[in-house]
Amino acid sequence: MVDHSSDRDSWLHPHLGTTTGGGFAPREYVVALRHVALTLDADPRWRSWWRQSGLSACELGIVAEGRLDHLRPSADIRRFDDRLQANFTCAFPSGTASAGSEVATRTAAQEVRAMFEVIRQALTLPALPPTPPVPSLPTDVPDVQVTARRLPETAHEPERQGYLTLTQIQEFFA
Repeated sequence: MVDHSSDRDSWLHPHLGTTTGGGFAPREYVVALRHVALTLDADPRWRSWWRQSGLSACELGIVAEGRLDHLRPSADIRRFDDRLQANFTCAFPSGTASAGSEVATRTAAQEVRAMFEVIRQALTLPALPPTPPVPSLPTDVPDVQVTARRLPETAHEPERQGYLTLTQIQEFFA
């Protein structure tokens, strides 16, 4: 896996996080999310598609949440000068750690593509290009930097919140 995050030509910069209320995201799934994002970043069709946005980069924040935390997906998309900051929540699928990296990668590819469909609609861009084949994850993947935060305790709410609010997702990577 090639790390494109420092490339000047890189348009996609993934930032990963997990909520710790329901446990940590399986390492393989977090690695797979990053691997898919870097694959899209390197793909010429996706680069060409992104250039149509007129923006230099997309900072894609993905917060993987446990099943009980992820009752409702959240998205926050904002434009800052010539960059897009798009933060999403996604459920980390149960069983990906035992199913292997192929299942984790396939699930991650579906999630990341769904996120870009939301971005596409928000920016009124043309249809997404096909998802390129995602190479298998190497066995010696270096640690992926992941921001982990506990969900805030809600003392005045009669039932547990169960999802990140838009305000919380905006502040997650701050």
